Amino acid sequence: MPTIPVRRSPRISGGSKVAGQTVSRNEIGVSTPSKRKIRSDSTTEDNVVTSTLTPSPMEISPCKWKSPRRCVNDSPKSPLNANRGDKTINLSKSPVKRRLSESFLEKPIWNPRDMEQLNAVKEALHVSRAPSNLVCRQVEQNRVLEFCKQAVKIEKAGSLYVCGCPGTGKSLSMEKVKEVLVNWADESGFQAPDILSVNCTSLSNTSDIFGKMLDKIQPRRKLNCSTAPLQYLQKMFSEKQQPAGTKMLLIVADELDYLITKDKVVLHELFMLTTSPFSRFILIGIANAIDLADRFLPKLQSMNCKPAVITFCAYSKDQIISILQQRFEAFPYTVFQPQALELCARKVASASGDMRKALWVCRSAIEMLEAEIRDSISSLDLPSLHGRVSYQHRDGACDKSPIHESNVVRVDHVAIALSKAYRSPVVDTIQSLPQHQQIILCSAVKLFRGKKKDATIGELNISYLDVCKSTLIPPVGIMELSSMCRVLGDQGILKVGKAREEKLSRVTLKVDEADITFALQGIRFFRNCLQQV
Repeated sequence: MPTIPVRRSPRISGGSKVAGQTVSRNEIGVSTPSKRKIRSDSTTEDNVVTSTLTPSPMEISPCKWKSPRRCVNDSPKSPLNANRGDKTINLSKSPVKRRLSESFLEKPIWNPRDMEQLNAVKEALHVSRAPSNLVCRQVEQNRVLEFCKQAVKIEKAGSLYVCGCPGTGKSLSMEKVKEVLVNWADESGFQAPDILSVNCTSLSNTSDIFGKMLDKIQPRRKLNCSTAPLQYLQKMFSEKQQPAGTKMLLIVADELDYLITKDKVVLHELFMLTTSPFSRFILIGIANAIDLADRFLPKLQSMNCKPAVITFCAYSKDQIISILQQRFEAFPYTVFQPQALELCARKVASASGDMRKALWVCRSAIEMLEAEIRDSISSLDLPSLHGRVSYQHRDGACDKSPIHESNVVRVDHVAIALSKAYRSPVVDTIQSLPQHQQIILCSAVKLFRGKKKDATIGELNISYLDVCKSTLIPPVGIMELSSMCRVLGDQGILKVGKAREEKLSRVTLKVDEADITFALQGIRFFRNCLQQV
């Protein structure tokens, strides 16, 4: 073939252009001006020599070059199909994510059409199913256990208050502590305490808890009608010492805030029993409120008898993933995509950190996969163009259907379950608002993050202007902002007071800040704004 002198750099793949040379179109291609500008002179010369001596991969099999963003491990010059046959995935640097991905690769995918497997997974995700070992709460359990051990060793009464958000493992940890405490006492030669567990919501009267305590200490004793259980307990532990060999009593009072009355007598006297001279009570109260002891037991603080406080923090994303992995580790198959479990953990951790909510979301996602498979099977019942499909053929098709990755719970199933779990009319209303009204709510959340509960429209306008300035959105005037606050007030989102001047009117949020955060977190602008301190 005749050679062609190169005057320009036409777009011919497979080689490079060198000035002052006449090259064959089949031997060496020509690069574009943009590529020539990016390359250095040395690189260009090396490429010319290499392409002249050996054929390039592009000449062997023409294919597109791969973007460096498509694979972290490849170089920008790697071909697109270089690792097409390699099924290894790029694991995350996080140890929790790495274990999650490794477990997904090691186990085969489950068969959700198998009712035995389906029921076993649902049962494992049920809230009432207590795991054999409670992970991510060892520190809190050890603190409670050491408190109880010390009280049993020296036979001295004491009180402890356990608090934290709902679904953070408080009650479950106390069950584990009771079991370990009894085993420790038997092995160490100490007398194991009697244990009384009371859920205060089950009491018809708040003072009934004293009757339950007395029945546990002296089950066969009959009281006079004039003597109340509380008075009898106070007399018993203040006037005489208990005989040798009397067991201590560990009282675990769950939902302790249900004992709060107007005069706070029941709650106060319950903790005061642990301060009596001859008391043998170990009281552990459980509730959600962190400041319950400060608000409702001020006398105990003045008497230097305030109970010790142990706080259970909300579960983080990695902790939720670890707990879910623990629930699935007994199964020899994979149920969830790693990305689906991570999405569930991330959303629940950012919203509340409630593990019970995470378990509910996982069960709901499995039910969606189950409904999806049921619909695909029922579609076989539909008549075809040439007649009905026989039941024998349909059953055979279902039995021989391959088990592939579409049978795992995917990200879309978890996303729908999350929207159901956290969906509320307030969230729907906020998401349907105009942009500037959403900015006002975002500004109010930032303004009220401290101890401040209300502000004037003038103060809200300053926060609103800051948000608009940071995002280059033209703000509205203060009068228009005031009218939009009134509109939000009509929808029950804000409460706007009255004043002589419009900018002095007080504004208060009437909805939970978490609802506003959840409703706006899908938009990057609001998510970044709400994350700023």
